[in-house]
Amino acid sequence: MKKRSTSFRLKILFAAIGLTVFSVILTSSSHREAPLIAYDPQADNTDVYAFRNPEHPNKIVIIANYIPGQLPEDGPIYANFGENIRYEIHVKNDAETKGDDITYRFTFRKVNEDPTTIFHIRLGKENQKDTYTLERYSDHHWTTIVCNGKVPPPNIGPRSIQSPVGLNAPSYQTIMQNSVTTATTGEKVFAGPVDDPFFADLGGIFDLGDAPRTDGSHPQDHLKCKNVSTLALEIPIEALQKDHKAVSRAKNILDGDFVIGVWASASRKRIKILNPKGDGDELHVGDWVQVSRLGMPLTNEGLNPFGVKDLYNSLSPYQDPAKQIRIFGDFFYNPELALYMDDAKFGTVVPALKPLRIQKNSLGMFGFGDGQNGLYGLTPAQRAGTVFAGPYAPLLLPGPGKPRSVDIWPIFNTGVPNMRPYQLATGKGGNPLAEGKPFINNFLPVVGDMLRLNMAVPPTPRTSADFSALGLVQAGVLGLTDPRFNTTKKLEWIPNMDGFPNGRRLEDDAIRIELQTVSGIVLAAIGLPYDDYVPGGPLATPRLVGVLKYHTGIDKNDTALNVKFPYEQTPWSGKHNCNCDYASQTTMKNEVSEVNAVNTFAETSELGLARPGIIASAYPNPMATSNTIQYKLDQDANVQVTVFNALGQPVKVLSNQRQTAGMHTIDWVLPSTQKGNYFIQLSKNGLLKQTIKVVKE
Repeated sequence: MKKRSTSFRLKILFAAIGLTVFSVILTSSSHREAPLIAYDPQADNTDVYAFRNPEHPNKIVIIANYIPGQLPEDGPIYANFGENIRYEIHVKNDAETKGDDITYRFTFRKVNEDPTTIFHIRLGKENQKDTYTLERYSDHHWTTIVCNGKVPPPNIGPRSIQSPVGLNAPSYQTIMQNSVTTATTGEKVFAGPVDDPFFADLGGIFDLGDAPRTDGSHPQDHLKCKNVSTLALEIPIEALQKDHKAVSRAKNILDGDFVIGVWASASRKRIKILNPKGDGDELHVGDWVQVSRLGMPLTNEGLNPFGVKDLYNSLSPYQDPAKQIRIFGDFFYNPELALYMDDAKFGTVVPALKPLRIQKNSLGMFGFGDGQNGLYGLTPAQRAGTVFAGPYAPLLLPGPGKPRSVDIWPIFNTGVPNMRPYQLATGKGGNPLAEGKPFINNFLPVVGDMLRLNMAVPPTPRTSADFSALGLVQAGVLGLTDPRFNTTKKLEWIPNMDGFPNGRRLEDDAIRIELQTVSGIVLAAIGLPYDDYVPGGPLATPRLVGVLKYHTGIDKNDTALNVKFPYEQTPWSGKHNCNCDYASQTTMKNEVSEVNAVNTFAETSELGLARPGIIASAYPNPMATSNTIQYKLDQDANVQVTVFNALGQPVKVLSNQRQTAGMHTIDWVLPSTQKGNYFIQLSKNGLLKQTIKVVKE
């Protein structure tokens, strides 16, 4: 902003003619899910992730993404962070304190290095170039921990990034990694554009729940080849834990002292005033007003109706609990989405959700359908020894007619405690209220929507055959059915206990998990089975299997994630041809990969859910001159592994032969001159099973 005199500022403030004044109030966040924020994308918080770093398990990665649906080719004014916005990541680690315990605040400054050109980048200079300041609130005071942080430019194309008439950089990946900095307090920090890691068939979902599509059309990831602007932090666990304990000091892997709540926001000054001279200058005055908020994914999309979407994100999670419950409680206690999973309501007119049906007569006595009482009717004797007999009983069993107060409400608003009955049915002997096998404890009794993570839970290696995008749902499946874990009710680590909704990993299929949750999968896991269960019969009833096998048609991101911080992939280039399949140049990429999408369940004898035909990984990524592809076959098969370049041209066939079941490894060496993006395709018996994007620096 240009410098102005005080008198000039006062004239602007009080002039009645030639000014445009508007208050910024009551807006909300995510991928355009609320009315007002749809007109303010710069401040729109699309997703929040928090997970224990599998490469550095003593650290937590927190990611907040903003500015949805960025088209990589959208020049000459590309998306970037706003100057007059406070972008904040909030952390709660102590239920006894008020408000945030830790806050990270990013503010940005923009400069045009060459205002004489129409291009964003020319001859080593960049217009709309961002830098940022990062402040940290902790122990009741603010500290500036990064000054003049670098923000990478948009990935316009190779001439702008790599040629002598552009930035003359070795690669975009180099620019991105050079923008990672370390704060004075030890956090690793990145701010800039990335591929949007979220994935969804938005067209199908918002066509009255038509996901998977029932009209025969192919599902589409409507965020494929679109970018977002990310704020990423890698933070030592002891810096986030309320008593600054290292994770090695945790009492066990579900130690409640290591639970944190995470949410993100954006705030603007209440009033924006435009200069009547028309030079684009403007003033921002008044109090800071929160215009965007996000904790758990899809709260506003899937649970809050239109009438409260804007109000919801004007509030913090620390509002008076009674007020929050009064305004928003029924949307969790008795959610609208559940009506489309109930044939007595609207289930018959939403055929895509047919596999998702709710328990209305579980064990012949408990109903969780519209207007039923859930577990409210438990007697005092039945409640004894459970969380329903303690101080939190009024929150979890507030009254009749609120059936989902025991699962959906705590998952979003308090986290779930490792207390009866919130343990797996393993070892319960058919009594859902008995002690069972622990599998979750992210309980932080501060009433409010936050993404809760227990930092003591070990991370699941991304290369593990057990790793699943179904997160905690898959941990429940393993704990109930896998002989490695279901022979004892003792606490032990189960793969994917670190997955959503215990935190959120970039790979987690949040939409699928949340729809399964609305359908009562958590109730089934703790011993309240679906209505087709016969006492003494198999757990894997047709209804349970139907819920577990349900998917929306989009199971994964459109590209492989990065293997090092910030873990999100480089942003798509403005010259990338997103509609062209790398193998054939004629087939839509997602129509191939998503029609052949694989189930991510581990194989279990009881559920009969098979592993994918091929589970593969490639590392390092980005690569220097060599790369190792490792994959596991579930059975003997003819396997072809082929590398394609970004133009869809085959580079090399690494394998084309019949191979035995088990692990296989291939080393691939590429000349140092051949930089760029490559795609490794693995086929089994002639069917494409997996495509991995590898970046050659």
